[in-house]
Amino acid sequence: MIGWLWRWIKRAGLVLVLLVLALLAPVAWNHFRCVGPVAAADYTPILPPEHHRDEGRTLMTFMEWHIVHAYDDYARVISEGDPHEFGYMRAIGGYWTTLCALSKAAGDHGGATGVIMQTAYTIGVSFTAELLGKAAYEETLGRLFATLRGPDRAPLDDLSAQQAKAYATFLQQVPWYEWDFPADRAALKTAATDTLRDRERALALGLEFGAKAGYAEVIKKAVEAVGDDTLTLRMIVSGLDAETLGAFDGVRVIDERLQGIEIETIRYRALTQVMAEMAANGAEFVEIAGNDDILFTALSPVSFDRALHSFPRQGYGDIRHLVLVKVSDLAAQIRGLGDQGLTLEHIHDY
Repeated sequence: MIGWLWRWIKRAGLVLVLLVLALLAPVAWNHFRCVGPVAAADYTPILPPEHHRDEGRTLMTFMEWHIVHAYDDYARVISEGDPHEFGYMRAIGGYWTTLCALSKAAGDHGGATGVIMQTAYTIGVSFTAELLGKAAYEETLGRLFATLRGPDRAPLDDLSAQQAKAYATFLQQVPWYEWDFPADRAALKTAATDTLRDRERALALGLEFGAKAGYAEVIKKAVEAVGDDTLTLRMIVSGLDAETLGAFDGVRVIDERLQGIEIETIRYRALTQVMAEMAANGAEFVEIAGNDDILFTALSPVSFDRALHSFPRQGYGDIRHLVLVKVSDLAAQIRGLGDQGLTLEHIHDY
């Protein structure tokens, strides 16, 4: 009996080791194949050092957004379909191939610091593990229960799709660990009918939300220990006067300089909205957070040969393009996207 138990313990240990190695393999691949040499900076910032952010971060911040976009793609797919129809491996592969492209490009923009790369690797491994686990269930038991349900959706199919969409929207401005997972779990339990599919969705998603709620508490405590990232940044803008700039939501005028007007703005999703409004009203961006290069993403139904990297979105039938430009060209690029058949999605700060 003891010998039999020991053999199974060793087998389980071997499986665990192999799983860990599989999760770490993309990290090793990116680190040794994609991270290149760092070129010396050739730009002298206007803003003082306390308002500088590493330029390489404009590239690496996309990796967190890749996960946000993946959740949005998932919500889009299950709005009419079932979870097993989502391409989990496509989303995972997209993360690591995109990270490789950005790691190569980062060398010409000050590189990516150890902390930034560590963050990209950590969230990448976590994202990979989460999607592999979800795929393992949804492609087997989840698919079985969807088949037994038949073509007509159950109430919790629609409710879980609504929850997924709300969560994806929430992530555009607020960290994931602030989401109320217990409330989602309670809503599923309350809305569940006696149908087999509803009982399965309530149990499976309830366990998922419970696990995420527990993990979120751990992350909250870790963030509290190190402190949140700053929620504003500084930039130099020309083409508009101080009064006009100060009227935009989330913008505070700081000073008037020879090169333009120094302002402080909100960050994340709200930053894209306000910068698009400023550009539409004639603003030109001179410098952002001490940098002269910036990444933005745009969407189109066809390829775009000037993109640093492109990949299709799931559920939407279009393509996301990562475009790296000079800050001084950003406003003109934004204003000209429509003529190129592109739609601005997000401007990535630092």
